[in-house]
Amino acid sequence: MTSNHPTPVRFGRIAATLPVSDIAVAFEFYTSVFGFEKVFENGSPTGFMILKKDHAELHLTLQKGHKPAKFNIAHMMVSDADAVYQLCQASGVRIIKRIQDKDYGLRAFVFADHDGNRIDVGEML
Repeated sequence: MTSNHPTPVRFGRIAATLPVSDIAVAFEFYTSVFGFEKVFENGSPTGFMILKKDHAELHLTLQKGHKPAKFNIAHMMVSDADAVYQLCQASGVRIIKRIQDKDYGLRAFVFADHDGNRIDVGEML
């Protein structure tokens, strides 16, 4: 593949944007279960929010009547997948795929948030 750019382009962060039907419920979920903190919100009432934890950034966008995809829409890398899995179980989070070692070098599982958004959680083996 050839590039039309005379010099290499450096890309910055890219963050997942999750559509949610109730931004207050989504905020409560991601802050209380995983410890994310709100760093930005926009609109009155709020229609967009940015949450951060460590190096992770998650954007929430209010989408009334949101219907969840039947596939994973975000991937969250963590340092201890077993601890996050146990945290999800203890918090009553719906587990879509149980934790297991994958042949591609991750220990991973999939959960769904209150809106049915499927999040794949992985730890490098």
